[in-house]
Amino acid sequence: MTFLLPAPAQTEEAPAFTAVTYQRVSTKEQAAKGGRDEGFSIPAQREANTRKAQSLGARVVAEFVDAGESARSADRPDLKRMLDYIASHQVTYCIVHKVDRLARNRLDDVEIHRALIEAGVTLVSATENIDETPSGMLLHGIMSSIAEFYSKNLATEVSKGLTQKVATGGTPMRAPIGYLNVRKRDEQGREYRTVEVDPERAPYIQWVFEQYATGEHTVIDLFADATARGLVTVPTPQRPSGPVGRSTFFKILRNPYYIGLVPYKGATHPGTHEPLIDMETWQRVQTLLDTAKAARARKRTYDHYLKGTLFCGACGSRMQLDLPKNKQGIRYAYFACTGRRKRTTSCTRRAVPVAVAERLVADCYSRISINETQYADLARQVEAAFDERFAAGSDELAELTANRRRLEVESDKILAAHFADAIDLDTLKRHQDRIRTGLADIDRRLAAEHDQDQGPRKQIARALRLLVDCQQLYKNTDAQGRRLANQTFTTGIEIDEDEETAMFRLAEPFTVASSHKTHVRHVTTSEIVETRGVEPLT
Repeated sequence: MTFLLPAPAQTEEAPAFTAVTYQRVSTKEQAAKGGRDEGFSIPAQREANTRKAQSLGARVVAEFVDAGESARSADRPDLKRMLDYIASHQVTYCIVHKVDRLARNRLDDVEIHRALIEAGVTLVSATENIDETPSGMLLHGIMSSIAEFYSKNLATEVSKGLTQKVATGGTPMRAPIGYLNVRKRDEQGREYRTVEVDPERAPYIQWVFEQYATGEHTVIDLFADATARGLVTVPTPQRPSGPVGRSTFFKILRNPYYIGLVPYKGATHPGTHEPLIDMETWQRVQTLLDTAKAARARKRTYDHYLKGTLFCGACGSRMQLDLPKNKQGIRYAYFACTGRRKRTTSCTRRAVPVAVAERLVADCYSRISINETQYADLARQVEAAFDERFAAGSDELAELTANRRRLEVESDKILAAHFADAIDLDTLKRHQDRIRTGLADIDRRLAAEHDQDQGPRKQIARALRLLVDCQQLYKNTDAQGRRLANQTFTTGIEIDEDEETAMFRLAEPFTVASSHKTHVRHVTTSEIVETRGVEPLT
């Protein structure tokens, strides 16, 4: 904020010198501390600067205040206004409380000082002995270097502290909606900051994830529904509670914080806060979001369900939709090789009429379509491959089961010994804790083996089910359905140069439907089982 002070009445005692003062605090909290518009620091700086002006016999003609602006950058509103002011007005002194109020890096300090010298203004510090003498300029340089060191060292220490907090499971930032940043005291009375579940907003977040995981809602619909139900932001001293912004809401479904992970500097770290969402729901939501993103092909002036999936069989370049117009103003739709268009390859193939491309792609579905008998055979192969893989780990499973039985027997013996007064209570508790820990570890490993086996079995079987009569499904669906089918079954479709055949680059696990007719590499069911990289399909 800028204060231009009125000139005093012309008297013989009016000061011959003029001065401007500059005050600054780094944060908005400092600027509003104590419930005052300027906090406590700015009035204290102003008072010291005014006393310094009086000691110099100068009249303060303007005050410039940057509240909540860091000195690490010279891009500050009132600093710019001050430099503009001294360039167009006759000013003798620029008074600051300390040199670091102007700048906290040497480059900005030199630039600001140069602007003052060019305007004929002397920089004065209310608390430091700097002037235009060699010793004063030396002190100025030293103080400026100290301010830069302090700023950089403070940033390093803050970053170190935040990193340590993340390493211990803490949250180094404002918790997302659904949680509250709170202050507590430990048993020694020391204050610490932690995160707790927000009982008012957490149920809304859980509801949003559960609803989106059903696959029956869009993010836009849920945003409107959650707002209507009463989802609002957490109030702060600067901002009252209000509706959640659209961009903030979109980030909620991608934020791993809700499953107990803390995102920090591009990585995620285990947190100590309570998760709101279970892993199964989270994975389901991420899969649906990824699928929706892939399905949203960019819409330009012309659109077609094959855009983005066709490739030139001659050079491998992507094929783009083109609608040239003849002399009569009639447009004809073609898919043209971008390698030839942009001359990035030596391809010479001609454009493919859209109708021809549609027919060739539809023919491909007849080659990968299977009947119920073929599906049953494929399903048996998948089960057999998984059984073989599961049997390979049977020795480990048998050992885990035997260890579990041994610990249970040991637990019974320890308890019986205690009842017979053979061991005391402390010894019983110590052994029970050990046995309980061992049983929990074994149960976790057994459950993990079961999940790794049963999950992929169901995923692959569900995916292969889509191949049953897929030719008729593709033929009877609309343009958007065909676009989704092409993106689901393939990673791309190549049109041969002779325009007689299209080639599917089948995505996993649909490669089991490949044959010599589809021109794709044959992959065995066992190989697919080993990859176990299939996402759940709906």
